[in-house]
Amino acid sequence: MTAVAWVAVVIVAVLVILAVGYLVPARNRRRHLQDRFGPEYERAVRESDSRREAEQELLAREERHAKLDIRPLDPQTREGYARKWTEVQERFVDAPGFAVTEADALVTAVMAERGYPTDEFEQRLSDLSVAHSATLDHYRKAHDISSRAARQDATTEELRQAMVHYRALFQELLGDGAGVPLNDHVNGAAYATTDGYDGASMNGHHADVRKAGR
Repeated sequence: MTAVAWVAVVIVAVLVILAVGYLVPARNRRRHLQDRFGPEYERAVRESDSRREAEQELLAREERHAKLDIRPLDPQTREGYARKWTEVQERFVDAPGFAVTEADALVTAVMAERGYPTDEFEQRLSDLSVAHSATLDHYRKAHDISSRAARQDATTEELRQAMVHYRALFQELLGDGAGVPLNDHVNGAAYATTDGYDGASMNGHHADVRKAGR
């Protein structure tokens, strides 16, 4: 084999090593982001010019989230917020629009209590996506309905759906994904939706809370 051929072989080998060195970390990074962000990963890809740009954005979210002072709620504070949620749900029967507005404010209050910045909605979504991606779409839908409700442009059924969407994120924030039961006094019909929450399950949660308080 000539010297030129040897040089060509060496160059090819180096290129292969470099390619593997780039592709493996990139593949691991992608898998990590997909596992961490779930459906938010694909959403970011759809809304970006490239997959690489989307991944850089998600990595930036992780870095920002790591700098936040996110903390769990102490039991007394958690119980207090659970009681407030029960009060909001009770008001839904007579004033659904007002109750949805209160639910939005209550979710924001819990976020602030946990250490999340709450100034801008889009930033809230970005910060929540790192640890609460599973319920983030609930928050988007609830916020959209709440905004339309403020313009008196939402039906009663949509307001019911908004309460269910808010409840999904609220419960996760309250218990940090631990499935903390909440009191639910809104009647079953008001909560009957395709999201899996119904009157029976709500009443079951209420019974669990009463037993826990004994």
